[in-house]
Amino acid sequence: MPTDNVVPHSSGTRKPASAAPEGACDAHMHVYDRRFALHGPPDAMLDHATAADYRLLQQRIGTQRTVVVQPRAHGTDNSVTLAAIQALGAEHTRGVAVVRPEVSDAELERLHAGGICGIRFTLYTPANAATDFAMVEPLAQRVHALGWHVQLHWNADQIVEHAALLARLPCTIVFDHLARLPLPDALAHPAYDVVRRLLDNGRTWIKLSGAYLDSRVGAAGGYADTTGIAQAWAQQTPDRVVWGSDWPHPTERTAKPDDAQLFDLLGQWVPDEAARRRVLVDNPARLYDFS
Repeated sequence: MPTDNVVPHSSGTRKPASAAPEGACDAHMHVYDRRFALHGPPDAMLDHATAADYRLLQQRIGTQRTVVVQPRAHGTDNSVTLAAIQALGAEHTRGVAVVRPEVSDAELERLHAGGICGIRFTLYTPANAATDFAMVEPLAQRVHALGWHVQLHWNADQIVEHAALLARLPCTIVFDHLARLPLPDALAHPAYDVVRRLLDNGRTWIKLSGAYLDSRVGAAGGYADTTGIAQAWAQQTPDRVVWGSDWPHPTERTAKPDDAQLFDLLGQWVPDEAARRRVLVDNPARLYDFS
């Protein structure tokens, strides 16, 4: 994952207009800390982040629970994720790590004790990945023993190409950014059927994320309005969808989204209030083992 980001401004503590319900979880909060940065200007990072810095990110989104996603695609130093979990409190926070194939059992146990509950395969751009497709299954088998899930940031064609691999994975699968299947024919793309079949196994989840980017047609990264595909997932599989704001994100650069956009867009994707609560509260409680 990219590692440069603009720091959220201190005035951003107000809750969004469409405030999240009590116990809501943001399943995709990036935490950037200058101590673990690979590149980027000095003012693009949090400097030795404190608990207050991490809580500010939560407050801007309006959630009480968080799944911190490891912001480094190139390395295995997950200290920033562990620090965020410790600062926010393990009862409120979980983490997703990035590991290399040679990661030791001792390191996995250390991450497990620190609150990590999954590993992430960012193969959307394979050249920037810490692993390759051949290592997905061996690593998935290793973390399955810890009760972890694997989080897949793959594009639609990769999902189709590796459908057999996906069917073999023993552990829970969380598909990331699945509101971003190719448009305007997202429902007709073969990846849609691959994921729908996997949903039937009861161990597969979909994370709707990248909301504010997707809401701006022509925004950075080429994302467009994805309301249709997001609503299809939420309406057809309401018990298997979780919410991730994917915020803050490096593609913001100097243009931050309005706070209210984050949950206002989820309101467009999931208009029914009861279903929205399921996506924000009930489903992540099951997936990430929040009491």
